Amino acid sequence: MAPTTKEAQRAELHKTIWRIANDLRGSVDGWDFKSYVLGMLFYRFISENLTAYLNKHEHDAGDVSFDYRLVADSDAEFARDEVVAEKGFYILPSDLFANVRKRAARDENLNETLERVFKNIEASALGT
Repeated sequence: MAPTTKEAQRAELHKTIWRIANDLRGSVDGWDFKSYVLGMLFYRFISENLTAYLNKHEHDAGDVSFDYRLVADSDAEFARDEVVAEKGFYILPSDLFANVRKRAARDENLNETLERVFKNIEASALGT
């Protein structure tokens, strides 16, 4: 029988999410798993935040079709200095969460890709 009160439904949802998280993490320590998940959430947040920031600037300048996710890395350097000064970091379009996720199923070295992306983000923030 399904829980009927809001609190019971919330408790059941919490137990289900916890069970799924335990199944997914397997033998990985809970703290390590949380660190990984939080890191990925933060990576997604800063990627989406940067994309929205750059898209807004270009849209306000008159290019309403601009989408930073679709810009070639070689063409993306135009904003690096300004973005690092404003945001404190920079992410190339190919390193954005959305683009890495799109390629993830075909990326045999996804862990190495993520390590490179995180190092690039960290390096962009040095000295800011």
